[in-house]
Amino acid sequence: MTGVWVLLGVLVLGGVAGALLQARNGRVRAAKSSASTLPERVSAALAPEGVTLIQISTTFCAPCRHTRVILSALAEKTDGLTHVDLDVTETPEVAQALSILRTPTTLALTPDGREVFRVGGVPRGQDLLEALKPHLANA
Repeated sequence: MTGVWVLLGVLVLGGVAGALLQARNGRVRAAKSSASTLPERVSAALAPEGVTLIQISTTFCAPCRHTRVILSALAEKTDGLTHVDLDVTETPEVAQALSILRTPTTLALTPDGREVFRVGGVPRGQDLLEALKPHLANA
């Protein structure tokens, strides 16, 4: 009988942990105040005006493909917004320098390299647009 209770407890804890992870997936989080310098690969990709969405991806990341579709479509229809996809499979030091723990992760950066916010997982398009409004001139 003890085994049944242990199994039930593990299932409940697993369900709670899964629900918490799902709730955090795609949520826009404010940038942490850090004065770290950007890797050359990232700073070279920044647009001279507006906001650049830097998508950190890896080669075999299935959610990265879905994120790429969402971000590129959003950038096409939004003035002042640029989307850049960086594959860090061969250069994990870029992900390490940016404190990226999962892919896809999307960073919203200003032309001077200041991080506005980041999204872990597949972003929700409408939430992303709402978070971008204060940082875009014609939003």
